[in-house]
Amino acid sequence: MPEEAVTTLRAELGSFERAEEAFALLETFLEVAQPRIGSAVLDPSRLQLPDEMTDDRSVVRELIDAMPAAEPKRAWYSAVPEREYDLRDEQARWDYTRLAYCSRLATVWSKGRRTTYFEVADQTTATYWLPDSLKALYFDSISAKGWEIPPDWLAAVPKYKKPWWKRF
Repeated sequence: MPEEAVTTLRAELGSFERAEEAFALLETFLEVAQPRIGSAVLDPSRLQLPDEMTDDRSVVRELIDAMPAAEPKRAWYSAVPEREYDLRDEQARWDYTRLAYCSRLATVWSKGRRTTYFEVADQTTATYWLPDSLKALYFDSISAKGWEIPPDWLAAVPKYKKPWWKRF
């Protein structure tokens, strides 16, 4: 089966009129992609409320304050603080959606951790990398809710990975 083209979608909080739009879009993505998601993790150390967050500020502050200290996971290259969320649980999905944008690093992986679907880095960048089939499901779900798909997302061009011999 040939590999699907992947579309890169920018999703920083500043790209939206209200931060809650980004949260709603991420929640929708997590619902749609759930059968394909292997894990959703974030770095629980040094969580900070982004300036763009409005309505949910006090609730998210409580989540941050209630978060237990994380034990770093040992990896061969370093110790990584990481907290995993079970996205089948509606409350965990809600928590992850808000805390991802407060984290230094939050990542949603495909099964087998072969593909990154979503990532927030240093609260300043947020990106989706969606294969065509998943993007179609996601956009259909957004439209079915009566929401507008961001115009720059509609204009984004899907790309195929370069063969390994052309990557150097």
